Amino acid sequence: MKKIVNLTKDGKAELEKELKALIAERPQVADRLAYARSFGDLKENQEYTDARAEQRQIETRILEIEEILKNAKVIETGSFEKVSVGAKIRIKMLGKEHEYTIVGEVEADPLNGRISDISPIGKAIMGKKVGDKYVLPNGNEGEILAIE
Repeated sequence: MKKIVNLTKDGKAELEKELKALIAERPQVADRLAYARSFGDLKENQEYTDARAEQRQIETRILEIEEILKNAKVIETGSFEKVSVGAKIRIKMLGKEHEYTIVGEVEADPLNGRISDISPIGKAIMGKKVGDKYVLPNGNEGEILAIE
C-alpha cells in the first residue's frame, strides 16, 4: 500500500518546478557523460566518474519526486478552526512565541518556520484549537495562540 503524502498547493508546485528543471538537465548531463567517455579509460577518468554520479543523483531525485507526486494529497488552504496541514499558527512554548506553517513531511523546513504534521510539535498540536494546551513528548507544554 502506497503512503499518502500531504502537500500544500505551493509545495506541489515547487516539486513540479524542481522535476521540470531536473528533466531539462538530463540532456546536459548526458552530453557531459559522452564527452568524458571520449577521453578513453573510464577507470581513471574523474570527469566520467563525476558525470555518472551527477546522473545517478538526478535520476534518483526524479524518481523520488515522481513517487511523491503520484501519492500526493493536496491540502487546500483557507480559514482554519483547528490546526491542520496548511495552517499558519502561533504557539507559546517555553515562555516564547513561535510562528509556523504546518506542512507535509516532504515540505518541512524547520529553520524557515515550516514544520511537518508528523514532527513531534506537529503531532502534539494537530487538531487543536486556539487556546488549547499541548504537551510535547519531552514533557514541555505550550498553548495555541492563533491559527490562520
